[in-house]
Amino acid sequence: MTRTRPDRDIAGGGRRPTANDVAQRAGVSQTTVSFVVNNTENRGIPEATRQRVLAAARDLGYRPSAAAKVLASGRSTVVLGLLGDVPIGHLAGRLLERLSSVFSTHGLSFIVQLGPTAGPSGANAWQAIDVAAMVTLENLADGELAARHAAGILHVVAVYGHRADDPGSLADIEERTGRLQAEHLVSIGHGQLGYAWPADPRLDAEAEQRFSGVRQACRERGLPDPVRFTAPPSPEGTAKAIQECFDSGTPMTGVCAFNDETALAVLAGAHHLGLAVPEQLAVIGVDDDPAAAVSIPPLTTVTLDLDPVVRFIVDTVVAKLQDSDDPPTPGGEMLTLNRRKST
Repeated sequence: MTRTRPDRDIAGGGRRPTANDVAQRAGVSQTTVSFVVNNTENRGIPEATRQRVLAAARDLGYRPSAAAKVLASGRSTVVLGLLGDVPIGHLAGRLLERLSSVFSTHGLSFIVQLGPTAGPSGANAWQAIDVAAMVTLENLADGELAARHAAGILHVVAVYGHRADDPGSLADIEERTGRLQAEHLVSIGHGQLGYAWPADPRLDAEAEQRFSGVRQACRERGLPDPVRFTAPPSPEGTAKAIQECFDSGTPMTGVCAFNDETALAVLAGAHHLGLAVPEQLAVIGVDDDPAAAVSIPPLTTVTLDLDPVVRFIVDTVVAKLQDSDDPPTPGGEMLTLNRRKST
């Protein structure tokens, strides 16, 4: 004889209730459960049966997965990450790995397209495959959004997009990163800061946001604006850029670098010039790249806690696929200063 598992095993035993559990509780088939919980029309299900299924689902705490929801609607379970023409560094690589893993727990497949996404050189994956939802970095222009909707992609989630109902803590995360860098250097006595700009122009937009945070932190404290210079990936090139800053009459004593890769170039340039770090030039990066811990000297850096970011992205996509409310943007402090010997 088949035994129905007690309610406490389903609710408290670490197992998520399934459609089969609901079907057993309501005395109907799993197909009927699927039709009811997904509001599938024109199936001739009596109202009494529908109410019995809904009551069983409520009692068990059952909600269909995002994958079940889109499959019931005849749609794909693919979530497309459309990142554009940006380099993938250490932190971005970890973020994509985590997103892929967490999306899979909801029965969704996360795939990523890099490189140009428009024009003759753009391979537009969103036009070539069936996509349930799309994740972009910024808000799409109205025309681009309309094109996605026309292609049948109903949900577009912008990771760093501003939301009208919630200013959010992700929309200004880059600016707050630069602010934290500057606040640290100022707190240990540096008055004239420099900002090391990345040599890759694809990073200009992100670098501008971080630089803005550094500049604002300086202005709020009555300090001069940071001296901006580009740090090419060579000791000689970065040494020349640092020397030009000194020769301009603004002798910076601390440098906020766009990321750890740029900061490592600054360390190499300082060494090339014979500058002692941090005594003559303090340096702080971003991302906590593994190389930062073993540089000479070990690099002070700012890192972003990926867990709330991943949860926010995944939960937002799942909420849209299930026609439920968007989750709140992550609260609390997601940025952490990891101080080492370069400051």
